[in-house]
Formats: sequence, structure tokens, C-alpha cells
Amino acid sequence: MRMTRQSNYAIRTLVYCAVNEPQLSRVAEIAKAYAISELFLFKLIKPLVENGLLQTVRGRHGGIRLGKPADQITLLDTIRLTEESFALAECFEEGADCPLIGECDLNSALREALGAFFDVLAGYTIADLASKKRSIRERLGLYDLDVPALAETQLAEI
Repeated sequence: MRMTRQSNYAIRTLVYCAVNEPQLSRVAEIAKAYAISELFLFKLIKPLVENGLLQTVRGRHGGIRLGKPADQITLLDTIRLTEESFALAECFEEGADCPLIGECDLNSALREALGAFFDVLAGYTIADLASKKRSIRERLGLYDLDVPALAETQLAEI
């Protein structure tokens, strides 16, 4: 099983917003940081906004921010919104015509594996992924916006 680009960048966008708090994040800046198109980013943000994981703020100084605290957004929340299907085999799909459906141990094993996959994703939050805030901010080019850390440094020099 392979995660789609939509899921990958949706998670990256949520992490970006988490490490950029309390400032608003701008789509153009996120797209530049991850070297993806703004159009692609707008498309993947839409379901995140519709489901409360992100909020938009309109206007000249608008942008996006997390729709709820980072420690309340699990990876599973995001993956469920961005993946089209979790069919690990043909027999998972509706209308499959395998004569062994319901009696197949492969189907049972794959369902158990998928459940374990979901359990692991549910155990991680955006806060977990954003826990190395300073390092992530630097890698995303946000180091110059870290006003509280800058103020502390300047105070320490006085």
C-alpha cells in the first residue's frame, strides 16, 4: 500500500501550519516550501477545510491555520479525507465476484492488517510530527518569523 501525494502533502500542510502558529500560513508560501503547485495545494486543502482540520481567513492578510489543536488531529483523520480507497485487494471492492468472499483467509488477514495500519495512524497526531518545531521551521524557511525566540535571544544579549 502506498500513500498518495494528496495525503502526503495534506499532512505536510498541517505540519507547516502547526509549526507556523500563531501566524497564518499562506498557500503560496507552503507551495514554495514543498515545491508543489498552488493549484494542487488548493485542491487538497479543500477537504481539510470542509472537515474542520484547517480554517481559512479571508482578506489581504488572510491565510490558513489549523482548525483545531494539533494534538487533536490524527494522521488517520487526514488519511481518511485524502485517500480514495483502502481496498488492499480486489475482493475488498464492492461487487467483487470472487467465490471465496466471506470464507477467504487472505481477505481476513488483509482486513486485520488494514485495521492495524489504521490503529497506528490514529496513534500519531500533527503535534507529534511538529514536535521538532525549531528544526522544521528552519527547514521550511520560517526561521526569520520565530519572533518569540528572536526576542529571547535579543534579551539575553542585553
